[in-house]
Amino acid sequence: MSRFFVSPENVGEDTIAIDNREDLHHMLKVLRLSAGDEIDVSDSQVWEYRCEIISLDSDYAEVKILDKQKFTAEPDVRVTLFQGIPKQGKMELIVQKCVELGVESIVPVFMARTVVVDKGNFGKKIQRWQKVSDEAVKQCRRGIIPEISQPLKISDAIKQFDRFDLVLFPYENEDGRTIKDELRNCRLPRNVAVIIGPEGGFSDEEAEAIVNAGGRSVSLGKTTLRTETAGMAAIAMIMYELEL
Repeated sequence: MSRFFVSPENVGEDTIAIDNREDLHHMLKVLRLSAGDEIDVSDSQVWEYRCEIISLDSDYAEVKILDKQKFTAEPDVRVTLFQGIPKQGKMELIVQKCVELGVESIVPVFMARTVVVDKGNFGKKIQRWQKVSDEAVKQCRRGIIPEISQPLKISDAIKQFDRFDLVLFPYENEDGRTIKDELRNCRLPRNVAVIIGPEGGFSDEEAEAIVNAGGRSVSLGKTTLRTETAGMAAIAMIMYELEL
């Protein structure tokens, strides 16, 4: 069943208003929905609804609430991925798969070995990546749309570490503590950050700064993973250990 997202203000006592033009176009032209069809609607915060379409046109839809439940597909642990910006189209794959795995937000980060340069049009990349997030959520039926934040420099990303209960730093030079060790030996965290380097990895100065700011250096296994694989692997391990 198709899922659509609205703001909480669009939710009434018995009905919900849908006024997003792209959603309305998708409902009318792609899904060929009409009055009497049922859809799922999320308020993007806490609640999801089973609804029946009352009226639908290109400007506005009104749907009747049939059932109301708290989100069933959102993890309790909130994971933010600080991703060293990769080259070419790798970020779209990272966004899509990490959203499917349960990440709450993704922050692109410029690091010392980042190849990509901001030529003044980076906002278009953010818009495209946010679109990928939007589409991935609808496919995997989550309750919220993970935000793709504006890019940060690594120094500014590090300043945000105090917002988290745990900051995991998968590092290719770590040969002692594994991510499994860290997750099983820490108090159950609610807010977790994962910081992943670009293709060239972290510089020694970046690694030192991350650890000094509280990042926990961990290994993801015996092999060295690509940047587009490492974040997915780390999030999957977090969800396995803390959610299942």
